[in-house]
Amino acid sequence: MGEDGTLTTARLILRPPVESDLPWLLAAMNTEAVLRHLAGVRTRSEVEQSLAADIAAFHTGGHQRWTVWLRDGETRIGRCGLFHVRSPAAPPALQGQREIGWTFAESHWGKGYATEAARAVLGHAFGPLGLRRVWSQASDSNVASTRMMHRLGFTFRPELGYADPDYPPEDNPTTVWSLDAPAETDHA
Repeated sequence: MGEDGTLTTARLILRPPVESDLPWLLAAMNTEAVLRHLAGVRTRSEVEQSLAADIAAFHTGGHQRWTVWLRDGETRIGRCGLFHVRSPAAPPALQGQREIGWTFAESHWGKGYATEAARAVLGHAFGPLGLRRVWSQASDSNVASTRMMHRLGFTFRPELGYADPDYPPEDNPTTVWSLDAPAETDHA
């Protein structure tokens, strides 16, 4: 990670959130399609408050949600980050644990960007942050995220699934997945 918190991949730049992300968040990310499995479209005030919280938390040990850009440095395409499980409905074993999450603008779905960004964030989680396990959650109806968790090597944890009252019945239950840090190898 760069000194400013930036992560890079072959096709992407993951930058810390900034206030100038707001118009893009409102136009490209606050849509029915993007937020279909995340409790729906939010008010402008809610988006502003969420962005302010993301900016404040990024460098202070809170959650880290990067804005994902194409390598051209001009095109924002999504968001990917590490959070703490906060849902009161989540089982006690999950409360406060680190989880990864992602959302991408609809025009950039199906191009492998979310997987590429998630791999960069997981590398940061298991490398510099030294996490031993990262969790992921998705509504049972979110087929795309479930496929992505498979691709990333996450293990389905059915014993930890739960119904989240913040989501409609068609987006329950919440499925839970985990990924352990890669085993260190002895090069002796």
